[in-house]
Amino acid sequence: MLIDTPLNALTGRILGAAIEVHKTLGPGLLESTYRSCLLYELTSQRMRFAVERPIPVVYKGAALDASYRVDLIVEGLVVVEVKAVVLVMPVHEAQVLTYLKLTKCQLGLLINFNVAKLMDGVTRLMNPECRRKSSR
Repeated sequence: MLIDTPLNALTGRILGAAIEVHKTLGPGLLESTYRSCLLYELTSQRMRFAVERPIPVVYKGAALDASYRVDLIVEGLVVVEVKAVVLVMPVHEAQVLTYLKLTKCQLGLLINFNVAKLMDGVTRLMNPECRRKSSR
């Protein structure tokens, strides 16, 4: 049973924007093209987002001179990782889960635009740390 929450409404809007991009462009282009067009769609919907936000790497309490860059964080709640690959691999899902852990966002969308039907390229991932807190 799917529970209607503001987070579901937000992901619905993000996916609607991604579907519009995919419907207009189709598969087979570069990841950067899809990301730029997705930013255009999110902006037209007046959604707030951060692009390629750096996330510092902290190892054993020490901040290192290294960082990850998350494709998008929408409304401060949803990590969006844009791909244009033949096949989404487990490492791509692991990447989103790492971003969720580091950003403390609740939800991640891994969107692969290199598919015939966009929703076949969408993976929704929950932050396991948020799930544990909510089940207590």
